[in-house]
Amino acid sequence: MSDPQRTYLDFERPIAELDNKIEELESLSNGETGVDVAAEITALRTKSAKMLADTYAALGPWRKTLVARHPNRPHFRDFRKAMITDFAELRGDRCFGDDRAIIGGVGFFRGRPVIVLGHEKGHDTKSRLIHNFGMARPEGYRKAIRIMEMADRFSLPVLSFVDTAGAYPGVGAEERGQAEAIARSTERCLTLGVPMITLITGEGGSGGAVALAASSHVMMLEHSIYSVISPEGCASILWGDSTKNKDAAVAMKITATDLKALGIIDEIVPEPVGGAHRDPVQTIQKSGDAIERALDKFSDLGSKEILARRKARFYAIGRSEV
Repeated sequence: MSDPQRTYLDFERPIAELDNKIEELESLSNGETGVDVAAEITALRTKSAKMLADTYAALGPWRKTLVARHPNRPHFRDFRKAMITDFAELRGDRCFGDDRAIIGGVGFFRGRPVIVLGHEKGHDTKSRLIHNFGMARPEGYRKAIRIMEMADRFSLPVLSFVDTAGAYPGVGAEERGQAEAIARSTERCLTLGVPMITLITGEGGSGGAVALAASSHVMMLEHSIYSVISPEGCASILWGDSTKNKDAAVAMKITATDLKALGIIDEIVPEPVGGAHRDPVQTIQKSGDAIERALDKFSDLGSKEILARRKARFYAIGRSEV
């Protein structure tokens, strides 16, 4: 049987079949049959590893979307636990309530005091319901604004981790000013006098992502995505057919490679072969190293220079030399 903790995507079926065969042979060799299958196991492992590497080296935009949504990818709670010490969570927007789709607080990143914000999707059915699958309501963005204002007041850099399909589209959220809350959160990111470093860890969906990602330095994990709308939503609007999601994924330029070339993001953090879900520890370590390098670039800058650089960064997007 395959590892119950490992979830294979549809395009990984040939790899899953090889891995199942390896496990069957390992069970056979551990028995009392006296059959020596070590050589065959070694050959199959080599074949599986090569197939995995070849598959992930040639992922298209739609397959990257599936990887970005993989349920076993490290979530904000994993990054926070591994990276941030002495974390103290701050709750509530001081207006309506506390939104669990966005988590924020203060702590230390490798010895530096920081403010931390992130979307949390949850890791099982119960926690996904608690965190609303990472889809924040207005009070989530207003909580983020409150915490960012604290960062400005105490001159603390902000680290944000983005992983959301988008803001929650429910009636209650709209009644409480969803669009206004997202706009003000985005504005607060842009006006911070402290460095803000963002890592897109899975999905960076629509304004719900931008509200925590209008930063000084934006990074993406290699197989994450960042888009104005989901491929399915785009296909429904443009073609009236959500099954054209693959075409939409290609047209929207949602991959880290495309977005880096367009100047929308600044850096790509490599993932282990087979995606972040296969080695979360290595993924988080590389992400932490990238965040530390990014923070170092702003360590000697004053608030005016930090603001000027962020302003120049966003003004440069979409411009071309004539």
